[in-house]
Amino acid sequence: MFHKEGNKIILIALTSSIGIVLLAHFFVGAQWLKYLVQLAALVFLIGILQFFRNPKRPLEANLKSVIAPVDGKVVVVEEVYENEYFKDKRIQVSIFMSPLNVHVTRYAISGKVLFSKYHPGKYLVAWHPKASEENERTTVVIENPTFGQVLYRQIAGALAKRIVNYAEVGQTVAQGADAGFIKFGSRVDVFLPLTANVKVVLGQKVKGGIDVIAS
Repeated sequence: MFHKEGNKIILIALTSSIGIVLLAHFFVGAQWLKYLVQLAALVFLIGILQFFRNPKRPLEANLKSVIAPVDGKVVVVEEVYENEYFKDKRIQVSIFMSPLNVHVTRYAISGKVLFSKYHPGKYLVAWHPKASEENERTTVVIENPTFGQVLYRQIAGALAKRIVNYAEVGQTVAQGADAGFIKFGSRVDVFLPLTANVKVVLGQKVKGGIDVIAS
C-alpha cells in the first residue's frame, strides 16, 4: 500500500517510465543501450514506489509508552534546552530517515494537540546540529495523561522539499495513527520530560508505530 501523499508523484513516475521504455524500444538502435535506458526507467519507478510505501502497522494504543514516530536510525539521545515551546530542559531523541526508509510520520503518543506550527527554513543535511532550528520544519505538542506534554518536530533534510503535517490544535489523536509525511530524506526529533525512561540508544534502528522509545 502507498501513502496518499505519493499518489501524484507515483502517477507521474509511472507515466514517465512507460514513456521512456517505449521511446527506447522504438528509437534506440543499440540493443545494449536500449536495455540500459529501460532498466534505468524501471529502477527509477521502483525507487519512487519504495519511497512512498505505507505498511499497515496495527497498534493497540498504550498510554504508558512513547513509540517511534518514524522508521530510521537513532542519532541523538541527550538532555537539551528546548527553546521554542517549553523553554526548559528536555530529553531529545532524534531519528534520521534515509531515502530508503518508510517516511510516514506516526503519532508517538495518544492525546490532545496543543500546538502545531510550520516554520520555513533552510535545507541543511538532516543530521546537521543546527537542522532542528534552521531547516524547514513543523513543531507539534501533544498532551498525554502519563507524560504530560511531548513535542515532536518534523525536519526537512537536504533532499526533502515538502513536509506534510496533519496535526491540528484541539484534535485528539491516537498513538500510531498517520500524523504526516516528509518527502525525500529527513529527521524527526522527540522532546520528552526529564523523568522519561528512554529505551533506545545511539545507532539503534527503529520502526515507526512499533518500537518503544520511552516509558
